[in-house]
Amino acid sequence: MKRGLAIVLSVAAAVLFVLYLFEISSFFNTYKHVAIFLIISAIFIITSKSWVKSLALFLIGLFVVSPIYVIITENIASINVIFVFITILNVVTDSATSKSASKENAWIKTTLIIITFLFLTIFVFLPLYTIFTQAFARGVEAYFTSIKEPDAWSAIKLTLTVAVIVVPVNTFFGILLAWAIAKFDFKGKSIITTLIEVPFAVSPVIAGLIFILLFGASGWFGEYLRSYDIKIVFALPGLFLATAFVTFPFVAKELIPLMQEMGKDDEEAALTLGAGGLQTFFKVTLPNIKWGLLYGIVLTNARAMGEFGAVAVVSGLIRGVTMTMPLHIEVLYNEYLFTASFAVASLLTLLALVTLIVKTIIERYMILQRKRAFHNIALELR
Repeated sequence: MKRGLAIVLSVAAAVLFVLYLFEISSFFNTYKHVAIFLIISAIFIITSKSWVKSLALFLIGLFVVSPIYVIITENIASINVIFVFITILNVVTDSATSKSASKENAWIKTTLIIITFLFLTIFVFLPLYTIFTQAFARGVEAYFTSIKEPDAWSAIKLTLTVAVIVVPVNTFFGILLAWAIAKFDFKGKSIITTLIEVPFAVSPVIAGLIFILLFGASGWFGEYLRSYDIKIVFALPGLFLATAFVTFPFVAKELIPLMQEMGKDDEEAALTLGAGGLQTFFKVTLPNIKWGLLYGIVLTNARAMGEFGAVAVVSGLIRGVTMTMPLHIEVLYNEYLFTASFAVASLLTLLALVTLIVKTIIERYMILQRKRAFHNIALELR
């Protein structure tokens, strides 16, 4: 019964979304909010274990929390946020009552989980909801018009271009650095290991200023670059350098502990059997580190697309030339073009969510790989 009701609500929500997308009648914005409410209701119903508790939470949200929220905010359009939180609260309280190996009191577990999800609702779910609702506030046509606007399209292409160049470069040097640190002993190894953390410790704005002092008109290499008409800062090379600096550690930081845990036995065995250095890497080392490497690449890509501070300093904010998506969003917002700003922000958010999904998949594969390795070791010891 629950599944059937959830399917009916989902189908009704899909129909309303279609009506909203095609702007059928003057009430098309209402269709959107009702559709969101129906989807939340479907999730609420399908995830409920106890009808009594679920119905009580739903009625409290509808007749108590929602009126208070509308009175305080004077905005009925965002009332779905209340039901998003209530749905999450329903799932969390159900999971908190499940059996656990922990011996803590049930109320402690429930309280901690509710506080955690309350925090996530305020600082994660609510901002995400706001981004997408504001992006489509003036309809689908206005949304795509904002995306296809020449400066916005240029910012999107530049962001992807920077990521396409920076990620492979940092991946290559990250592998070399991790291999050197994990597989060899040499003087200065501890110093290099410490220096990897510098991009994490230094503010991105300071990182941008470093490149200004090096390659700017009054910088150390400024006169030399000017004599050959080479532009680094306030041009594309500056964006690449700044982004590469702040994203450099991710691949190396993921691979170093993984390679150290693997040890040198497999490589030494391959070399003993006559394999060359490159052959050993591609046949032995790379298959063993592939999931950690992909994890580092995903993190590098996410930071490269979302970097603001360092890029803002070296870009010069030249429209259509050196403005990436984060910079373009900030400029649009400062010019009170809120719909356009949130439209581009929603696209950047979607890219981040896709990255997050890929990251989660990779993490699961890494866990499965470790479980298989431990299982094989256990079988060998029997």
